Amino acid sequence: MRRKDRETSREEALEILDRSSWGVLSIADNNAVPYCVPLSFVRDADWLYFHCAMEGQKLELLRARPNVCIAFVGNVEFPEEHFTAVYESAIVFGTAEEVTAEEEKLHGLRMLSERFTPKNMHAFETESAQMLSRTAVWKIHINEITGKRRNHP
Repeated sequence: MRRKDRETSREEALEILDRSSWGVLSIADNNAVPYCVPLSFVRDADWLYFHCAMEGQKLELLRARPNVCIAFVGNVEFPEEHFTAVYESAIVFGTAEEVTAEEEKLHGLRMLSERFTPKNMHAFETESAQMLSRTAVWKIHINEITGKRRNHP
């Protein structure tokens, strides 16, 4: 990191990640062509979970090259009296793998639902039973995380 004065601790970087509603997953194909997509994530210790369709370009790329980078940005402000931005961000380098065990798929889906749709948890069992076979769940191990924060000038 170039600006060491803006670097956060690992714990602060994880907090930024946890507060972010989404992150941008970046993958490179076999020709080093970048591909990125915004996704909603939930963290369980050093693992990030997301769900998606069972097929598509993202999954083809993840299966071929599971090394990924994810950018999270939070609390952005643009103070009118200054030519700068106040922000916090976290960058994760990790390794993706598909979750195939039904129990872990349900675990990931439950955590995502509790985070993003907590008022609808009464319908989780019914909905997940209907969707489990048509929903992919992936997890990404957090191999490295860095955080950065620019406070008010």
